[in-house]
Amino acid sequence: MQIGFIGLGVMGHPMAGHLAKAGHAVQVFNRSADKAKAWGADHGGTVHDSAVQAAEGCETVILCVGNDDDVRGLVADILPVMAKGAIIVDHTTTSAKLAKAMAISSAELGRSFLDAPVSGGQAGAVNGALTIMIGGDQAAYERAGPVLSAYAKAMAISAAELGRSFLDAPVSGGQAGAVNGALTIMIGGDQAAYDRAVPVL
Repeated sequence: MQIGFIGLGVMGHPMAGHLAKAGHAVQVFNRSADKAKAWGADHGGTVHDSAVQAAEGCETVILCVGNDDDVRGLVADILPVMAKGAIIVDHTTTSAKLAKAMAISSAELGRSFLDAPVSGGQAGAVNGALTIMIGGDQAAYERAGPVLSAYAKAMAISAAELGRSFLDAPVSGGQAGAVNGALTIMIGGDQAAYDRAVPVL
């Protein structure tokens, strides 16, 4: 699959590397050109000079950048050049308000947007053992899942509808179940012990 990856920091660099190792055609961009070139030397993917170039024609574009403003600007730039029906997966820690707005903007152009914060830190990214907590459309989630599995040991979708963020409130029973499932995997150990510990945590 042709995948664009934007943001090659301590998390993004190894995550994009796992995608390349999984056999995907990965196109990358990073604001700091040195980091992008270092990734290319490590993984042999295609390094571009702009986010638009990295996203052009891609079926999936993954964002791992700094904040709401970064995501907002990137989505506006890349949506028109992505493949029809493509998916944006945003691993950036952003607001629920932004996730809703980006999902609507994406849908207007026939694309999908998944709000997908991760847990596991740099070690999880390096080891391909992140937990991804996803808000968005169920069909897009099912299509993106095989791609994200390159660097995730667990995924949970919390809101199977347009414009829902993983952090949306109020939390439904289904959302709570998804979160609990992800936490169980992250914590490990006996389910009964986990159930007793959750009220304390």
